[in-house]
Amino acid sequence: MYKPLLAVTMGDPSGAGPEIATMAWADANLRAIARLLVVGDADCMAHAFQITGVPGRVRAIRRVGDARFDDEHLDVLDLDNVDLDRLEFGRVQAMAGQAAYEAVIKAIDLAMAGEVDAIVTLGINKEALHLAGHPYDGHTEILAERTGAKGVTMMLVAGDFRVTHVSTHCSLREAIERVKKERVLQVIRLTHQALQQMGIEQPRIAVAGLNPHAGEGGIFGEEETREIAPAIAQARAEGLNVYPSPMAPDTVFYRMAAKKEFDAVVAMYHDQGHIPTKVLAFAEGVNVTQGLPIIRTSVDHGTVFGKAGKGTADPTSLKRAIEVAVSLARGKRKAAE
Repeated sequence: MYKPLLAVTMGDPSGAGPEIATMAWADANLRAIARLLVVGDADCMAHAFQITGVPGRVRAIRRVGDARFDDEHLDVLDLDNVDLDRLEFGRVQAMAGQAAYEAVIKAIDLAMAGEVDAIVTLGINKEALHLAGHPYDGHTEILAERTGAKGVTMMLVAGDFRVTHVSTHCSLREAIERVKKERVLQVIRLTHQALQQMGIEQPRIAVAGLNPHAGEGGIFGEEETREIAPAIAQARAEGLNVYPSPMAPDTVFYRMAAKKEFDAVVAMYHDQGHIPTKVLAFAEGVNVTQGLPIIRTSVDHGTVFGKAGKGTADPTSLKRAIEVAVSLARGKRKAAE
């Protein structure tokens, strides 16, 4: 099987990202399916090895072509942008925000140039980004701007449980305003495409309503009849296998998780999709950005400031993110053959 080359961004160096990266790399099962290249600061990664006690050493490189991917060394594309003497674990710092930003930008550029098959990101801190002069809400906005993507959305993946979002990081009031036919239709299409890339030939998709009981025919709100149902109708007219009406948000996730009726659910806003995913699989969740010209997966957690420097952070989400990136990269390669 093809072993995709994955660029793993170090994340905020004040957090546990570097430590998590060493622990994931130490898993021989992951090294068997992927070539892992960390993008970040080599000294910071070497320090992470000391903290975790994971057997291995850092090989600092300047070009992707210099990586060797052996079992004794973690290849790190060294950006040399962290001063360990000034780094403080668990604290928001402009230096750390700048280092995290530069790692993301470098990984994106490598993927856009075809030097890596996909990127996998560790947590960044929005406040640190802002202190460094980069006023983004998170990875998604950086990715969309850098790649020129016009329409993106987030899919959370936890095994066979998959949820995409019409909106994410905005107020609930704004999220309601974003429930428009064209956006819902766009997310349905992106969901269908992502599921096919994951190897599901005929994806089954459900769309959650916005209001209780999916509006109950307009009694509890009209967004379902005015915006969501027309989007579903259009998707079905295009041949997509979408349940024919908006579904009650309080039952649709159960029907996917327990009854296996659907391969994915389109949620209308951040918490509607995130809460059931994290209740069912908090440590297993993976974030996949859809609508990009490159493959990007991510851990479904933040910087883990509370465990930074202790070597006790859980690498499970990163491991799952790597596995999903491998699946997507292989699917993309197969489709291109």
